[in-house]
Amino acid sequence: MFILIFSQLLKMFFIMLLAFICYRIKLVGQEGNRAVSNLLLLVVNPCVMITAFQTEYDPKLIHGLLLAFLAAAVSHILAVFAANLLVPAKNNPDYCIERYSVVYSNCGFIGIPLIQSVLGDKGVFFLAAYITVFNLFSWTHGLSLMKKEFSLKELREGMLSPVVLATGAALLLFFARIAIPEILLDPIEYIADMNTPLAMMVAGFSVAQADLKKLFSTFKIYRAAVLKLMAVPLLTLAALFLCKMPHDVAYTVLIAAACPTATTGTMMAIRYGQNYTYSSEIFAFSTLVSIFTIPVVIFFAGFVI
Repeated sequence: MFILIFSQLLKMFFIMLLAFICYRIKLVGQEGNRAVSNLLLLVVNPCVMITAFQTEYDPKLIHGLLLAFLAAAVSHILAVFAANLLVPAKNNPDYCIERYSVVYSNCGFIGIPLIQSVLGDKGVFFLAAYITVFNLFSWTHGLSLMKKEFSLKELREGMLSPVVLATGAALLLFFARIAIPEILLDPIEYIADMNTPLAMMVAGFSVAQADLKKLFSTFKIYRAAVLKLMAVPLLTLAALFLCKMPHDVAYTVLIAAACPTATTGTMMAIRYGQNYTYSSEIFAFSTLVSIFTIPVVIFFAGFVI
């Protein structure tokens, strides 16, 4: 499993490298980056959720799916607790960026191809539960972080976001055992398949904008990366061990939690007027370092799960 994950991460790194070059030679600019970010956030993500739940109904899978929902919720709660405890808000105007970066992982963009390569379609089905929880937390707790306030208006906006609505529709169709006609499902799947390459392109654009010298010399970026890539996955691993989660569910949730900072953080920072440059720096650094940290986390998990 260690080798499989490392090789998949290398493939994704090469896509990111291509995007890095495209941005540096000015083939793509900031407006293009913004457009791709919005496309991913508002169109591709909802399609991913719809296709993830368009699978044959199997009562045996429901138990694992419910456990995956529970494990994902516990993982996010632990992450929120760690971020609030270890990322101070006082004298830190960008605390919202750092906390978001610690809590939310690139579970869809990076998690899907990783888990597909290791656990197959069954793992991706369980990952859909994690992504659902991610979306619910991100568009409620995460949205309140980015706006630095919480109100019913923000909660309503989050719950009515395209990805949350698509997730609700996908769950309804799954449990009602309603299959989308092939003539409609095929184009939705084509759009969903754009998820990983476009996300890694956004990652490459973000790295290209970052000051690489600053990237590797700023303590706060290291702190956020260590919390996201090591502390949160290890807390999740401990919870999975204590709860005696089944093998496939445990590895799915652990890999999702071990993924680098969510691309969504930079997209939301752009959308809501936060320091998206700093968000992209944390995202870029954690993405680069995760090529090594994810295999390490999975190596240790082999002794526990």
